[in-house]
This record gives sequence, C-alpha cells and structure tokens, in this order.
Amino acid sequence: MKFADLGLSDELLRAIIEAGYDTPTPIQAGAIPSVLMMRDMIGIAQTGTGKTASFVLPMIDILAHGRTRALMPRSLILEPTRELAAQVAENFEKYGKYHKLSMALLIGGVQMGDQVKALEKGVDVLIATPGRLMDLFERGKILLTGCNLLVIDEADRMLDMGFIPDIEHICTKLPANRQTLLFSATMPPPIKKLADKFLSNPKTIEVARPASRNENIEQFVVKTSERGKRDTLRALIEEEDVGTAIIFCNRKTTVRELAKSLQRYRYRAGEIHGDMDQSSRIAELDRFKNGDINILVASDVAARGLDVKGVSHVFNFDAPWHPDDYVHRIGRTGRAGAQGRAFTLVTPSDDEALDNIQKLTGYNIPVHGGTAKASPVADETEAPREPKSGRRGANRNKGRDDAPEAPRARAKAPPKPPKAAPRPPRDDESDDGWNGPLPDFLSVGFGS
Repeated sequence: MKFADLGLSDELLRAIIEAGYDTPTPIQAGAIPSVLMMRDMIGIAQTGTGKTASFVLPMIDILAHGRTRALMPRSLILEPTRELAAQVAENFEKYGKYHKLSMALLIGGVQMGDQVKALEKGVDVLIATPGRLMDLFERGKILLTGCNLLVIDEADRMLDMGFIPDIEHICTKLPANRQTLLFSATMPPPIKKLADKFLSNPKTIEVARPASRNENIEQFVVKTSERGKRDTLRALIEEEDVGTAIIFCNRKTTVRELAKSLQRYRYRAGEIHGDMDQSSRIAELDRFKNGDINILVASDVAARGLDVKGVSHVFNFDAPWHPDDYVHRIGRTGRAGAQGRAFTLVTPSDDEALDNIQKLTGYNIPVHGGTAKASPVADETEAPREPKSGRRGANRNKGRDDAPEAPRARAKAPPKPPKAAPRPPRDDESDDGWNGPLPDFLSVGFGS
C-alpha cells in the first residue's frame, strides 16, 4: 500500500513525497482512512511507529476547508510535554506547506503574550499542553466551542503525569458533536474509562500488542553496583563505539551530575530535564539533533515521542520506576525500521523493577556478555578534574568515580573510628547532599 491509496489530497501527497516517504506504516495505513471518514478512533501502537503522522496527515486535509474565528480554534491536539507539542507543530509545518493553515502552540516556559496574539487572529490547529491551555481558558483568552476535532496524544503518559482530570474538564468544554482521536502506546484501565466516556463508537486500531517487544531493538541487562555505575556506563560507551545515544536517569539531580561527569571525561554530552526553561531545552535538543553533542542525558521528559534520527543506543542509567517508561525509553532507538541497542544498568536493589519490566513486555532480557564490568572504585589515572576546596568537599570526592585525580601525599593522621554506611535516600528525599557547615561536635574524636 502507498500513501496515494489512502485518499489524501494531491498537495498533501506532494509534501509527503518531498519529505522522503512513500509507504505508510501499519498505524498510518489503518488510521488515516478512518480519520478522513470523520470517525472517532483509538490508536494503539508502540512508540516509533508513526502515530503522529497518522493524525497530522488527515487533519490537514480535513481542515483545508473552512475558516478561522478569533479565539476559537477549529481543532485541538493535547500533548503531555512541551517537546512533543513542538514536534507535532514541526510535522504540521512539514506536511502542510502547500495548505494555508494557521497554527498556534500553547506550551509553558515561554511568554504568554505571543500565544494570545496568535489566538486572537484565529487558528486552524491549536497544539497545547493541558496546563497552559487550562490557564488561558480560565483567563478567558480562549473559547473551545468551535473546536470540532480533538486529538489526545500519548494518553498513557498523560495518566502518568496526572493530566487526566484536566483532560476530562477540557472535554466538557468542547462541542458534544465532535470527532475525537485517542492515541496511546498502552491502554491501562483509566485510559479505557476515559475513552468510553468521551469517544462515540470508536474504531480501535491496534498494530502491536501493548508494550510488546520491538524486534528492531536489541535489549540487554548490565549488572553493576551502585558505586560502579558510572564506570560501567563509560566502559559500555567505549565498547559499543556509540555514535548517538540517549542516557535516561530517574532523578533530575542525577541527570545534571552524570552529564557533568561525562563532560569531564571529554564526552560530547548534554542534558535535558524538567527544571530547565523551555528555551534551554529546545537549544539542547537542537544541539543533539545537529550533532554538536552526541550523548544526551535525560529524565523521562524525553522518553515519549521525541523523534531524533540516528539514535543508535539507549542507556538506562537507572532502571525506570514504572515499567511502561522502559518501553518508551528504549523506543528512542530502532525507529522507522532502523536497528538499535538498549542497555539497562541494574543493581541488586533493581530486581523488582526488572521483574516488572519483563512481566510487562513478556520478554526475558538477556544479561550482557561484553567486557563492561562494574568496578568498586574509579581508575584514578583517568581524565583530570578540578579539585574541590574545603575538608567536606575533599572527603565527599574521595573514592568517587568522577574524581580520578590521584590524592596528594599527606602526613599520617591519628586513626578514626569507622563510620557507618550512609542510609540511601528514599524516592521522595533530595539526593543533593549536605552542603552546610560541619558541626563542631563531629570534629571531636573519641579518646582525644
């Protein structure tokens, strides 16, 4: 089957061919005719299978007829993250270049004034994150009564981020007689309930079992220790001769620290996480897409829907807390038929998380048999780093895997009693460490 067989307009087919595509993916072949027939639809497919184009392409032809009105968008696409919203906007620009359609992007982290000005002129397509849309709606800057087409993209991610109540509220403000499209990689019960409530006799298109294994991605587990994780990661990067890779961490603080550690070892690494403002996140993604950096250390803000061509490897520095996130993380590689490799670093405390991942995917991930091994202490002959001043900083750096500088010779000090191992932080605790002054009583040794 070709795109020309799906009933799309000549102008749209011309843009598709110029973009380098000829044959639709299974989700596109199944979804596009149904969307053009104005049916409600549920699309379930693995990440990286072309879900975005399966609704962008028919929407362009549907919206080619009609006129816009101020503050009343004709269609609405809801995305869980700013990056996904920006990516959908890029798709509309690429495929809609021969159609005179107006578009507005409502996302947080940027000035609201320019977004309001775009709405006042009237738009055919409004792409928004739920938070910013609700904000503008409550300020009376937007009306949804003229919106006849709603797309809820990455619905399972919306659930994880707590957006379902907002989506339900938004749906009540839209016309009852509308077309609704829901796309998701998985279909947990709350999403099924949402679909039953707001979709009318939808057609369900499922091109792969939810969370099933992507045959284009070779998956491996790498056993290591908490202290030796960074050594293991660097050994894997060298062993695999990585071209372009995304490294996922569970915490934003881990993202920052790991990116700085890789940079100290002369890797071209960048970072992206939720604490960065939107302009910084876009700039970092552009550097990654343009090849200025080839390793992107990221939190799960980058795990859904981001389509960067040529990502050869994904590394899970931390085993994800939610098994669904594993599917989306490794889906950043092996896209559009390409081959990819995914490695997950696991410590003894990750046994339960690994079991949940394997139960969800129905696949026993093999243990990597390469040469990468965890080492308890870093090789202190590796890349130099600037020493930190102060007794606390020196003690904290000693033995860390990102502090390879050899220790200076010192006069022998009286022996001190052994210290108890520090209690690891809980998930809800900060892992930044104590940076305040050292209390006087801690500097007094026993028997002195």
